[in-house]
Amino acid sequence: MAEKGHKRKKIKKHLFTKNRLVVLNEDSFEEIFSLRLTLMNVFVVATLGAIIIITVTTFIIAFTPLREYIPGYSSSKLRREATELALKSDSLSTALKKNEAYLQSVVKVLNGDLEYQKVNKDSIMASEVIEVDPKTLEPSEEELEIRKKVEEEEKALKTKKNK
Repeated sequence: MAEKGHKRKKIKKHLFTKNRLVVLNEDSFEEIFSLRLTLMNVFVVATLGAIIIITVTTFIIAFTPLREYIPGYSSSKLRREATELALKSDSLSTALKKNEAYLQSVVKVLNGDLEYQKVNKDSIMASEVIEVDPKTLEPSEEELEIRKKVEEEEKALKTKKNK
């Protein structure tokens, strides 16, 4: 046990021993710069410097367009374009289905299976409209409870702001 305590004291003494860092002009041996340091000071400054560099680098990458160069991150422009293309493809597929239904009814008319007066593009598109049951649109009890909680929280926030 005594050795352990002796080693700790020796390490502590070594960490807090003051040393001088001197920068000299080699030709004239003139002192240009001088610092009094301990090993602990050097360790603390190096650690803080590393933490600051890591933090600044993280913020630069996270909040600038540099993150787009990291694999796995997509640009906001790319995401927006993908969303727009998804919407366009959805509307195009819907239009294609309507046109196919119209063409099938035209084929039926040409084959004599259906009268011409019954074939109208607007009536075909109207028949494609899906009726939604109004009961499914009514909020459930859980939704109503959540709405009440949100309203209460909003009222509490408004009263705090007014005070």
